Amino acid sequence: MGLFFKSRKHAPASELPDWFSVRDGFPFYIKAPMVLIGLYLFFYILNELQEIIVPFAFAGLIAVLLNPVYNRFQKWKFNKILAIVLTIFIAVLVVAGIMFFLSSQIVQFGDMIPQLEKKTIKLLGNLQEWLSSTFGISTEKQMSMLDEAINNSRTYVGKTVNTLFGIISFFVLIPLYIFLLLFYKPLILNFIFEVFDENNSEQVAEILQETKGAVQSYIVGLMIETTIVATLNSIALLILGVPYALLLGVIGAILNLIPYIGGIIAIALPVLISFITKDGYTTPLLIIGAYTVIQFLDNNIIVPRVVSSKVSVNALISILVVLLGGTLWGVSGMFLSIPFVAVLKIIFDRIDELKPWGKLLGDTMPDDPPAKVVNPSEAEDKERTLF
Repeated sequence: MGLFFKSRKHAPASELPDWFSVRDGFPFYIKAPMVLIGLYLFFYILNELQEIIVPFAFAGLIAVLLNPVYNRFQKWKFNKILAIVLTIFIAVLVVAGIMFFLSSQIVQFGDMIPQLEKKTIKLLGNLQEWLSSTFGISTEKQMSMLDEAINNSRTYVGKTVNTLFGIISFFVLIPLYIFLLLFYKPLILNFIFEVFDENNSEQVAEILQETKGAVQSYIVGLMIETTIVATLNSIALLILGVPYALLLGVIGAILNLIPYIGGIIAIALPVLISFITKDGYTTPLLIIGAYTVIQFLDNNIIVPRVVSSKVSVNALISILVVLLGGTLWGVSGMFLSIPFVAVLKIIFDRIDELKPWGKLLGDTMPDDPPAKVVNPSEAEDKERTLF
């Protein structure tokens, strides 16, 4: 990998420091702690600089998404600054329209809060009685268990609350970052090309082009997928007579952007509302059935045909990085984890030393797995995925 970076053409190899030439000779018991310490410091810095890095990461993804719009204004001979301002203005209008729709639905939902509180208290009382009679768990024991669960989840909830409080700063920093990233795009791209060796310029250009295409196709595909899933969710809830079907359907589609984990939460919300607003178990069971069908269609039809990302990350890695992202940056980390890993896979696939890591992140089965440890029939389907 060292050859990938710009070499020192005027310094012979003999003039390099001794520690540089013998670093590969360190024994494992020295290398392993150094790697672990390096990883710890890396993630510690990411956690400490969350308020700076997270808005910048979102801005980078959005800037890549808006780049074709900006290029279109440039082709129409618009002034550079005006083209950037118009591009950001269009994006703000789209976001404002979505926020207006959600806020109007939430205001209507607020009128129902007293009824929800009354029904929730009643359901909790019935649940406590059932637990006490069935499992012999006293009310005091149940309350202590609930307090313990709340205390254990306080750290994660704190990260989420910090994310919510940071929304205002997001709306200030993200447009500013997007403007500067688009304005200084030639400078940034020129730096990336100059920092690597000239012999690898074609490889660098290929990585940048594929990364841009993958991020754009991924985000656009997610937007289309979210619209389809929101429509299907809302139709299903309207047919079942669940209150605030549009709001719950849209929230469920947004939560669905968090792989695997978001889908479970998306089902839980309308089920909870139906428990509170309706009697019996028929509606909750029908909601679970409808959402299960929608999830099946999403995983097997919508995502493969609509999202069509150029980079596929396997389910095991997806779940791990989503959980790690949530631990590191809360809800924001969950949303950023998959695009981040997709970009890493593109880079890994283009560097010989890192290709095994790229294969590990992907979902393509190996052509010739080691027969001594892997059953060849397990890898017959090269494009086999979990769903």
